[in-house]
Amino acid sequence: MIKVVTWNVNSINSRLERVKAFLERESPDFLCLQELKCSEDKYPLESITATGYHSAIFGQKAYNGVAILSKKPVEILFRNFDPDDDASRSITIRTPFGFDLINAYVPNGQAVGTEKYAYKLAWLKKAKKFVQQHWTPSDKLVFVGDFNIAPDDRDVYDPVAWKEHIHCSAGERTALNDLVSIGFIDSFRMHDQSSGVFSWWDYRELSFARNKGLRIDLIYATPLAAASCRSVRIDKDERRGDKPSDHAPVIATFDF
Repeated sequence: MIKVVTWNVNSINSRLERVKAFLERESPDFLCLQELKCSEDKYPLESITATGYHSAIFGQKAYNGVAILSKKPVEILFRNFDPDDDASRSITIRTPFGFDLINAYVPNGQAVGTEKYAYKLAWLKKAKKFVQQHWTPSDKLVFVGDFNIAPDDRDVYDPVAWKEHIHCSAGERTALNDLVSIGFIDSFRMHDQSSGVFSWWDYRELSFARNKGLRIDLIYATPLAAASCRSVRIDKDERRGDKPSDHAPVIATFDF
């Protein structure tokens, strides 16, 4: 079994001990991290290497940044979908298990109608074009990350209150569906159709305790890869305790 995890850690250096404990406890084959919030020279490479993991890193000072931690060495295929984008938002690797893996941190978008919102929609279009250029639906590809979009109302604690707000707007969902339509399956929904299961909770208003969250951390797979997906779960325990990230890890197990 191959375990693939996506987790927005909201600063790798602030949560290094949590990450190391997670690696020891869950022993994932691939841990895909978003929002490192550090340049590559500030990434805690020595500490991660001491756990037995290799790191494929694409950092950025203070903002963004993605990394894939793996038990075995991997080949980095691409950094970013658009070479002209100066934000470190995606890294793609070739795994030794017959599938490729994209780890992405989708732009937040700030608010509907802003320039950052337009950038988010354009970024998703570039993601679709990038995938179509390099893979076909018959390839084994897994695409994970913090998508900053709740795919449908089941993924929102209060769909009425969030209607047409950032993360839940029709424009974002249309852009995400357009990307997914080229041949991706939401691995979580293969196993769980229920509502009220979330991966992100605001730090404010006791949101976690009241389960006022969104499911925005997603693991997509092409049909051949999805056919090997045996389980998907969200580790809510990582949202508890001292100074957690506002995101919980999403853990998928594949029988590649």
